[in-house]
Amino acid sequence: MNVLLLGSGGREHALAWKLVQSRGLDTLYAAPGNPGIARLATLVPLDATDHAAVVAFVRAQDVGLVVIGPEAPLVDGLADSLVAADIPVFGPSKAAAQLEGSKGFTKDLCFRANIPTAGYVRVRNRAEADVALARTFSLPVVIKADGLAAGKGVVIAFTRAEADAALDALFADGEAEAVIEEFLEGEEASLFVLTDGVALMPFGSAQDHKRVGEGDTGPNTGGMGAYSPALVLTPELEKRAIDEIVAPTVATMAAEGMPFSGVLYAGLMLTPQGPKLIEYNARFGDPETQVLMMRFQGDLLATMLATAEGRLGDMPAARFSDETALTVVMAADGYPGTPKAGGSIVGLDSAQAAGGTVFHAGTRIADGGLVASGGRVLAVTATGDDVATAQANAYRAVEAIDFAEGFYRRDIGWREIARGA
Repeated sequence: MNVLLLGSGGREHALAWKLVQSRGLDTLYAAPGNPGIARLATLVPLDATDHAAVVAFVRAQDVGLVVIGPEAPLVDGLADSLVAADIPVFGPSKAAAQLEGSKGFTKDLCFRANIPTAGYVRVRNRAEADVALARTFSLPVVIKADGLAAGKGVVIAFTRAEADAALDALFADGEAEAVIEEFLEGEEASLFVLTDGVALMPFGSAQDHKRVGEGDTGPNTGGMGAYSPALVLTPELEKRAIDEIVAPTVATMAAEGMPFSGVLYAGLMLTPQGPKLIEYNARFGDPETQVLMMRFQGDLLATMLATAEGRLGDMPAARFSDETALTVVMAADGYPGTPKAGGSIVGLDSAQAAGGTVFHAGTRIADGGLVASGGRVLAVTATGDDVATAQANAYRAVEAIDFAEGFYRRDIGWREIARGA
């Protein structure tokens, strides 16, 4: 079967890396891809916003499955256009992708379905936000832009001055959509579940490191590293999260005429009262995909196709290695603000020889060499019998790479290491 993979980041490189291991794959196409994906797939210059062009390419190349990597094409309704053309697609409809595209939509759904989450108020202007801060919440509070923000549209305000600054930025142009939430105490973890709208397949856990600085300090980013499994999400807590959060979400979406097909990425806060939903993403995470794909032992193409065709309930449970996988993101100087582009990158072969698997994100070829083209540039990934070993293996590979105009956190996995894992 021919497959088209849409996207250009580290997530898509990891998906391509796993898809080419599938026995049923003939040709993998990727649009637009990146230099790492180019070693695995045929790159094509498709614009995901041009739905007609995507459909035409799929038909011309006899593509049997389209995998949509990033969130923007999902929110834009590309999956709907493909389904209307009788093309199997891994990814939810535009209506279902509102779970990621609108924080307010998800909070309202949680309220209707009695899904445990933080208390919240939806606001549309600064006056409403000021009332909510004065009457509803004590500090700290969480302030979220309603729409897509590449993982960076969240501010935890510990003082009123920080809250005011976040709201000033959100409402700089007047009207906007935002959600103000109570601050939840606990540890975060990510749970992934595949669903075809009816059946559920647990698909692993991970713990991301969102803050740019070591010790989880500084502004939020798209993710500076991750490891899998998240040991803090015990089997008992995972079952609770599926029973109390994911399953009611899938059932409610189906009952309301918006069945969700694809992967549900549940960001969880593990509170003293149990797991609570922080947010949903309607696609695989980045950099969580890199560690999940390193551990997944099944056939990714067969699993994705079954999801797209409504046959997930006929598939065996997902199998994962008992090893820990850990990935370290190498980012361009200036990230998450204005990243510096064009920095030279050498030593990837040395990193591979040191035991790492290097997934490209923001890279391009210039003058015959590899250079940075985005904020998050590489995700260097390794495995080990435990978190400490996986961490040591990953950093040994990182240190083999010469990227003078980049940086990385040196403490990915620190929580589990502190617990002695």
